[in-house]
Amino acid sequence: MSTLVLNGTSLTVDSLAEAATTDHPLSLDPASVTVMTKARRLIDRAIEDKIPVYGVTTGLGARAKEVLDAKTLADFSQQTLLGRAHAVGQPDRVEAIRASMIVRLNTLLKGYSGASPAVAQHLLACLNAGLTPVVGALGSIGAADLIRNATIGLCLTGQGQMQTADGQVGPAAKMMRDHGIEPLVLGPRDGLALANHSSCAAGAAALALAEAQIVFDAVQTAGALSMEGFRANLSPISDGVLGAKPLPGQTRAAADLHAKLKGSPLYQDGTARRLQDPISIRNIPQIHGTLAAALDVARITVEIELNGSSDNPITLLAEDRIVSGGAYFTAELTHVVEAISRAFVHVAVAQVARMSKHLNPVFSDLPTFLAKPESGSNGFAPVMKVAESLLSELQHAAQPVVLWPSINANGVEDCLTNSPTAVRALAQVIDNARMLTAIELIVAAQAVELRGTSDQMGPWLTESLARIRETSAPLTEDRPLAADIMALAARIANGDLQEGR
Repeated sequence: MSTLVLNGTSLTVDSLAEAATTDHPLSLDPASVTVMTKARRLIDRAIEDKIPVYGVTTGLGARAKEVLDAKTLADFSQQTLLGRAHAVGQPDRVEAIRASMIVRLNTLLKGYSGASPAVAQHLLACLNAGLTPVVGALGSIGAADLIRNATIGLCLTGQGQMQTADGQVGPAAKMMRDHGIEPLVLGPRDGLALANHSSCAAGAAALALAEAQIVFDAVQTAGALSMEGFRANLSPISDGVLGAKPLPGQTRAAADLHAKLKGSPLYQDGTARRLQDPISIRNIPQIHGTLAAALDVARITVEIELNGSSDNPITLLAEDRIVSGGAYFTAELTHVVEAISRAFVHVAVAQVARMSKHLNPVFSDLPTFLAKPESGSNGFAPVMKVAESLLSELQHAAQPVVLWPSINANGVEDCLTNSPTAVRALAQVIDNARMLTAIELIVAAQAVELRGTSDQMGPWLTESLARIRETSAPLTEDRPLAADIMALAARIANGDLQEGR
C-alpha cells in the first residue's frame, strides 16, 4: 500500500476516505513541516514580547480581554483541553475520528495554526499506529468543533481512552506507551490548535460525500435497469434534447446513463413502448442530475475544508503577524451537505414512483405486482410499503437543521452552523437511500426477466443483473425479502456490485 503524503494542499475526499477506513500509512512533506516551524516562531515571539494574541497570551471567548500571567500561560494549553473535552453520546465511528485527525494533521501543515511541529508528529505517530481516541459523537454546534476536538486532543496528552486497530479499548497513556509513543506535551497555543478548528465536521462530511457518490452510481444503475425493464423511450436522454438546456448535473447523469445502457436495443427505432413515459422515467437525467450537481458542488467546498485553515487566531507568515479570523464557521459546509440530502429526496420519490409503474400492468404491460401469473402471490406489492417507509425516513432526515442566535460565551459567540448535525442527517439519508436503491434493483431485475429481455441488454446492465442475482434470486413465490434487501444494500455500500470495472 502506497504512503499518503500530507502537505496541506492536496488531500482529496477519496484519499481521505481511503486513509480513514484502512490502515493506509501516512507521512509528512518535509517542506510543510518547515512551514510549521517558521510559523511557530511568530507565536514564540508574541509570547516573549507580550503581544496580545487571542487564546495565546489572552483568555478565550468572553475572557479574551484578560491577559494571562506567566504561570497561567505555562498551563493554558492543557487547561484549554481540560475545560472543553465534554463530548457525550455513543462513541463516534473510528473512521470518523480518524478522518478528523487526518484533516487536522493536514491543515496544521499549512502553518496558519502556529502549533508546534511536535503536535503534527504526534498525530502522525498515533494514526500510523492505528490508535484512535474514543470520543462521544455529540457536542459540536459547528462554530468550530471545540468540544469533540478537545476530547480528541486530551486523549493525545494521555487522558481519556483510545482504541487500537484490533478494537481493544484502554487508557490513552497506556495505549500509546504500548506502541512506543509518549503522551504529547503541549506548548503554548498547542491546546487551542487542537481544539479550535472544524476538522471533525470536515472529515465526517468527506466520508459522507464519498459514500453518497457510491450510492449515486448505484442509483444510476437502478435507473438504467428500470428503463430496460419498462422498455423506456430514450429520446429524453438524447444529446439533442438535453442540449436545449445543458445543465451540468443532468449532462453528467445522462452521459453516465448512456454508458450504462450502451448496447441496449432501446436505442433502435420502434423498441420503446410509449411515446412519452411517466416523469419518474422520462426525467431521470434531471432528477438524478440534481444529485450529481449537489455532489460536484459539495466536493469543491469539502476539499477546500480539507486543505484550508479553520484556525482562530491565524498566523500569517507572509504578513509577519497573528490575527483573528472566522474560517472555523462552517455555514457553507452545512449548506452543501443539506443540498445533497435534499437532492436525495428527489431521487427517492422518483424511485418509489418507478417501482410502482413496474408493478402496475396498466403502465408496464407486465403481470400485476410482478408476481408469477396464477400463483396467488402479491409479488412485490407488500415491499412497496417498505419502500415508502424508507422514503418517509429519508424525507424526515433530509430536513434542514435548525439555527438560532447562540448564547455561548456571554453572547460573544452568538451564531452557529450545526454542520455536524447536517452531516449526521446525511448519513441517515444515505443509509435509507442504499436500501431503497437495493429494492429498485431487485424490482427492475424482475421486470427485465418477466419481459424476456435480460439477454438483450448491453454489457454493463448484463453484469449488473448477474450481480443482483448473486444476492437475490427471482421472486417466483412469496418469501421474506428483508435479507436480500439488506445484503444488496451492503454490496452497494462496499461498491462491489460491479467490482473491477
